Amino acid sequence: METLSNTATEPARRARRFRISSIEILCAVLLVAILAQGWLQDVFNVPALRTGSTVFVAVCVQALPFLVLGVLISGAIAAFVPARVLERVLPKKAGAAVGVAGLAGVALPGCECASVPVARRLIGQGVAPAAALTFLLAAPAVNPVVLVATAVAFPGRPEMVLARFGGSLATAMVMGWIWARWGKLSWITERALRRLPDVEPGQRWKVFAETARTDLVEAGGFLVLGALISSTLNVLVPQKWFGVLSDQVVVGVLVMAVLAVVLALCSEADAFVAASLTAVPMLPKLVFLVVGPAIDVKLFALQAGTFGRSFAARFAPVTFAVALACGTVAGLLVLGGGR
Repeated sequence: METLSNTATEPARRARRFRISSIEILCAVLLVAILAQGWLQDVFNVPALRTGSTVFVAVCVQALPFLVLGVLISGAIAAFVPARVLERVLPKKAGAAVGVAGLAGVALPGCECASVPVARRLIGQGVAPAAALTFLLAAPAVNPVVLVATAVAFPGRPEMVLARFGGSLATAMVMGWIWARWGKLSWITERALRRLPDVEPGQRWKVFAETARTDLVEAGGFLVLGALISSTLNVLVPQKWFGVLSDQVVVGVLVMAVLAVVLALCSEADAFVAASLTAVPMLPKLVFLVVGPAIDVKLFALQAGTFGRSFAARFAPVTFAVALACGTVAGLLVLGGGR
């Protein structure tokens, strides 16, 4: 019987052993690109395609180091920083805890995908939901990696970094105060409120590696998608269409806000995509950078799966409106609404 059992399970083991993942697919694509380099040069020997490929490569190359750094920090936080550390430094009053949690996002960076489970762990450790949700919005938007990436993407424009920091921090804190005033625990599923166990000491490096790898693969895919869309917009969309956004600031702000939700870029890379849209004024670009880390399609799906659809259906639309308003006000105050 034991021999038959081993024989029966052998194909399953081989299937698991030789399963092709996204990493193998990426390596295969890179290998084909290297081997077919000469042919690809002939195919892309068209001005429009050359321009598009240049924009695509530039966005990916500029953003990738910050993306890697971000996921490494995110993995380290998930593995080595217990949620009770934040619980100890947060005030007991929800209103005061919101301010501290917003500033904690500066010291504890992470991408949007990582901030959702971290917020869920904080709630499971007894942290006030208002503070946990503030951290969820602040961590991917005002951390040093994102701010440095923004400074690199917009050289000579330090006011863009300041405006992004102010608009994003205001968004996180306003949403925290709104939840503290009107939020209800009944909107969050009981599973999300259940206490989570800490990471075992012997599993920390494994958790670090798995978290960093997963975040890199997921965020890297969104980066490639964003770079592809950015290069396509630069080539196929006439520049005079973007010129309309300069004349119609309200339309430009709304269009870029919706685009941020749809593109669902990683916060460590979105500044490079925004900077590549050279014909778009600075104010709509800023709104794009404030709205994107706060709410997009992937974040909505993550929040619905983690906290429940009832929560996401209420939290996401309000977050969009608050981020749109805070980004616009920050742009008018810091950028003057100019280019």
